[in-house]
Amino acid sequence: MKIQAAVSAAVLVVLAAPHPAWAAPSPSPSPRSSRIVIHLPKYPLHSEVVVEVNAKGQVVRIKSVKPSKLLSFNYQTYGNALQMWIRKCHEPGGTSACTAEVGLYRVTYDYDPKTTNVTRHVAIISHGGSWANEPGAATVMMEMFRKQAEAAAEQERKAQEHQQQQNNKLPSLNEIRGGATPKPTNPPTLPP
Repeated sequence: MKIQAAVSAAVLVVLAAPHPAWAAPSPSPSPRSSRIVIHLPKYPLHSEVVVEVNAKGQVVRIKSVKPSKLLSFNYQTYGNALQMWIRKCHEPGGTSACTAEVGLYRVTYDYDPKTTNVTRHVAIISHGGSWANEPGAATVMMEMFRKQAEAAAEQERKAQEHQQQQNNKLPSLNEIRGGATPKPTNPPTLPP
């Protein structure tokens, strides 16, 4: 019994004694440079995309693809082609005198491993098309995103409204406890 009391007393002394590690503020994380490593292919890549272009110069859809050997390069070129505008601007640096021609276009992408550059070339295959007045693919995607965002916001609003209705149905704390919150008889005071 005496040993147990002595051990308990020793533990209390150790716990009550100030310890330098306990008093020190917690160390902040050291800033590290986040290095992103991109592994570029060591071989040339080539892909071709045939696109339909509307009267505004926007790509309406992709008609066909000749992919490269690298799947990620194909994804990038496909996404790039969907967002393209194919127009001729007659003033250097200006956009006011740009014209577009409805048609079927071939867009080629070539990756050069020596320079790590991708070059893009556009050539018309045929003039005209039934898609002249259709919206561009990027416009359609942005409209879909806008509708999805509106639907998500509406769903969130309804969920908050439902939660508020549930909260309004809850009884007050006074109703749960059976009376008002008691007040202290002697309010606490601070010593001088």
